[in-house]
Amino acid sequence: MSTASQDKIKARPAEIVREYGPFPGVEKVNGVTHDGRNVWFSSGPNLLAFDPASGEATRTLAQVGDAGTAFDGKHLYQIAESRIDKIDPATGAVLASIPAPGKGGDSGLTWAEGSLWVGQYRDRKIHQIDPATGAVLRTIETNRFVTGVTWVDGQLWHGTWEGDESELRRIDPASGTVLERLEMPAGTGVSGLESDGAGLFYCGGGTSGKVRAVRRPKA
Repeated sequence: MSTASQDKIKARPAEIVREYGPFPGVEKVNGVTHDGRNVWFSSGPNLLAFDPASGEATRTLAQVGDAGTAFDGKHLYQIAESRIDKIDPATGAVLASIPAPGKGGDSGLTWAEGSLWVGQYRDRKIHQIDPATGAVLRTIETNRFVTGVTWVDGQLWHGTWEGDESELRRIDPASGTVLERLEMPAGTGVSGLESDGAGLFYCGGGTSGKVRAVRRPKA
């Protein structure tokens, strides 16, 4: 399917149900993840967690990160320039590091099916990689910049942000075909994306310093 025909799929307005932040000392939100209880995000010099029910900050780890963040049920993963660090959330210790496939051009990060999934921003690709070695297992191409990646209920979604336009897009994981589009309000970017496994997406808001909860459409 061509880029033009994919973009003819009608976008629906994204339903933002809550905004969190800006948080003290946070100038930018990069990657975002959810550990089943707290939302974590990378602010550049730190990884921070907050309670999505109260909005209160709960944890700060001194771990550098400039792009995607993920959680595998036990460990955090954080893109830091050309590598991905595996982090113990209890101590903040880096347990291992693997090369990032984009060598510094990476963006979104999520965990699914025993693998890490990494967005490559300007290359408009999503890679499935081996979390132990960083080896690329498969590549999915899309037609927009990739700024966040998440899997939920067998659906692959990614964030995109070009100019003042930003969307959440559900794509076919086999072909990259766009299946659904949620359009964010003008000027509201998506710099990281993660599902809570239920009815919400958490979206990083870039230099706004905010994280936004967006309702996930029902299947």
